[in-house]
Amino acid sequence: MLDKEGYRPNVGIILLNQRNEVFWGKRIGQHSWQFPQGGIQQGENPKDAMLRELQEEIGLLPEHVQIIGRTKDWIRYDVPDEFLRRQNQQRPRRVAYKGQKQIWFLLRMIGQDSAINLRAFDQPEFDAWRWSSYWIALDDVIEFKRKVYELALCELAKYLSRKSSLNILPWGTSFDQIPHNGLKSN
Repeated sequence: MLDKEGYRPNVGIILLNQRNEVFWGKRIGQHSWQFPQGGIQQGENPKDAMLRELQEEIGLLPEHVQIIGRTKDWIRYDVPDEFLRRQNQQRPRRVAYKGQKQIWFLLRMIGQDSAINLRAFDQPEFDAWRWSSYWIALDDVIEFKRKVYELALCELAKYLSRKSSLNILPWGTSFDQIPHNGLKSN
């Protein structure tokens, strides 16, 4: 399902633990780390797609998470020509696939880490996972998605600013590198 400009509707998920660390999944057979994400199916709204993708990719159910916020608008990225599927050239359509447009959700995990199950479905996306600092360096994210990740993290950080000063930390700074007296509470 493509929009009239050639973008596939998609959702992205930034999952936080109680320490405001984010979930990173390692793509199967690659050294590429990413947030859970996936396409919106026909008739699905972004929230329903997010909950489905959360369960399919990391095995979490709605009762394991709390929705904190979402991006206001779609965030788009173009897929470089070398990554585009051959079907674009083999089966011309009225609109060719260009990339994805995403609504990003910020979630808080309220369940235990043991609820995470990368093998919840037959075709897993990830073969490893970890918790990382909210402002983790994006070097391990595939290059053409880095700007989208940066935009989503920056927009959604406002939902955490009342509890911590995530939005003032330099990009790529770990909380372990910041003295406790350097963090401000609002």
